[in-house]
Amino acid sequence: MQQFLPVSKKDMKERGIEQLDFVYVCGDAYVDHPSFGAAIICRILELHGYSVGIIPQPDWKDDNSINILGEPRLGFFVSAGNMDSMVNHYSVSKHHREYDNYSPGGKAGLRPDYATIVYCNLIRHTYKDKPIIIGGIEASLRRLAHYDYWSNKVRRSILLDSGADIISYGMGERSVVEIADCLASGMDVKDITYIDGTVFKTRDKSFTEDAIILPSFEDIKADKKAYASSFYTQYVNTDAFTAKKLVETYDGAMFVIQNPPQKPLSRQEMDDVYAIEYMRTYHPMYEKDGGIPAIKEVKFSLISNRGCFGGCNFCALTFHQGRIIQSRSQESIIDEAKLITQDPEFKGYIHDVGGPTANFRNPSCKKQIEKGVCTNRQCLFPTKCPNLQVDHKDYVQLLTKLRKLPKVKKVFVRSGVRFDYVMYDKDDSFLRDLCKYHISGQLKVAPEHISNNVLSYLGKPDISVYNAFCDKYAKINKELGLKQYLVPYLMSSHPGSTLDDAIALAEYLRDHHLSPEQVQDFYPTPSTISTTMYYTEIDPRDMKPVYVCKNPHEKAMQRALIQYKRPENYDLVKEALMKAGREDLIGFDENCLIPPRKIKGKPVNKKAVEKKNNKPVNNKKNNRPTDNKKNKKKSNERTKNRRRK
Repeated sequence: MQQFLPVSKKDMKERGIEQLDFVYVCGDAYVDHPSFGAAIICRILELHGYSVGIIPQPDWKDDNSINILGEPRLGFFVSAGNMDSMVNHYSVSKHHREYDNYSPGGKAGLRPDYATIVYCNLIRHTYKDKPIIIGGIEASLRRLAHYDYWSNKVRRSILLDSGADIISYGMGERSVVEIADCLASGMDVKDITYIDGTVFKTRDKSFTEDAIILPSFEDIKADKKAYASSFYTQYVNTDAFTAKKLVETYDGAMFVIQNPPQKPLSRQEMDDVYAIEYMRTYHPMYEKDGGIPAIKEVKFSLISNRGCFGGCNFCALTFHQGRIIQSRSQESIIDEAKLITQDPEFKGYIHDVGGPTANFRNPSCKKQIEKGVCTNRQCLFPTKCPNLQVDHKDYVQLLTKLRKLPKVKKVFVRSGVRFDYVMYDKDDSFLRDLCKYHISGQLKVAPEHISNNVLSYLGKPDISVYNAFCDKYAKINKELGLKQYLVPYLMSSHPGSTLDDAIALAEYLRDHHLSPEQVQDFYPTPSTISTTMYYTEIDPRDMKPVYVCKNPHEKAMQRALIQYKRPENYDLVKEALMKAGREDLIGFDENCLIPPRKIKGKPVNKKAVEKKNNKPVNNKKNNRPTDNKKNKKKSNERTKNRRRK
């Protein structure tokens, strides 16, 4: 019978383990589910014969918290968790978040800032020479020098700041097993320098031969052009088939060397990862605290793919999972679906079937399977690549089979749907089935903006593609006799977005009668093209200058314009319109965004507005009878009648 991984010496004793091979230190609470990277890596190692224990959310202020499982025989694996710890802790305005989905009861503050670095330093206090391998999203996206939004400076590779020996970047199923096998064979960790999907450090200059030499850390810290150039070199070297070894120099003597990425997993390898017997929930030690909130959305969801060829500039997927789609077989997904229907808490609803992009199930073209992705162009941006293969048949078949399973009432698709890819499909079967069976009232899509100027910096298609999708969506729902709506995700203050662009977006929302409930202000997270634009004010793709809104007040104005109908945004919207010289949008005309207001902080005079628009004034005072004596007499008669009754 499958058990949770050991989290205490008592667990080890019950399993007859005197010393673990590896200890995994994680910034998340322990959830043994394939949606959690820690669970996958630990179970993969266990599958290959290694004993693994986990220390979830150790107290970083107490050295003993890292010793609860004793010294591992081979080494430590360290991860900040499913999110970068700084994104987990702070909003885009750098205010502390009050809730943490990955902690017991949603309690915030159970992991440190820059968790990977802190945990590694904690380990080094006690275990000076024990190998430390770091991974997960935080280490993966900070593997070379990077701009750190929260400290507003360029930081060194996390490999140096953490004192770890190796980074396993990207999806590490293969690389962690190779590292483990090397250590088990007696190899010194300093000699593990050749594994794809890893980053190591050395002072031996011979390792820099046959490699691309990036600008030094000192150069990119001093020169934003050097930073932008270095980042784009890294960006075009993220493909497992074409990437070269990259070298970043520190102080002229230390070299941080990134090996090419691991090759994508085959379909059988993907199936094997999800065929592992997981406990599929959080450790019972968290019951007293109310459990782990993050399990709610994924417990009855199915991951069908990884990777994304969408190429959005603000997304780190290119750096972490790559652009080549890897997917599971229909049989593998259906087997997992049957498993979750047996859960006592299953109510008949599969919450999602997808991945980074739900409707990507295959590589974008045949060439990628053997030669990798193009380094000089994207698959969908700025227009569809002529070699793009658009086909939803496999996904439609999968969804059809899932909704026919016993105990399944409805199968939802809640992962992002790439609407431009849908539009390029001449067969409407997927969109029709999506509307008919797999949403409930509304579909969330991500145009992000409507200004083609901004969309070009976002890496998103021309707004005409989104408009055509809206029309097709409405047409199909009408044919099906359904009243369902689109909910657009929108982003404010992305690099390239001016006040004029923000106003154009507000006008679009006015014309389409949209009132967004949520708006995402651009968040500069590590290792994206957009973050590089934000920091350098240069587009690394062509090295041309780009306007970047960094002033907090202007950012607030751009955000307020998207929700211009909200009373609390009135002053910001008015200020923005006046600053942009768009007073024509302040008034009573139907094309105006807001009415004028003479006295700041006072409500608009409704009577004046209605008179201006030639509408009847809805005022109780004007509806009263003009003959006060007659009115008073009728009132007295009504009072007498009530008394008689």
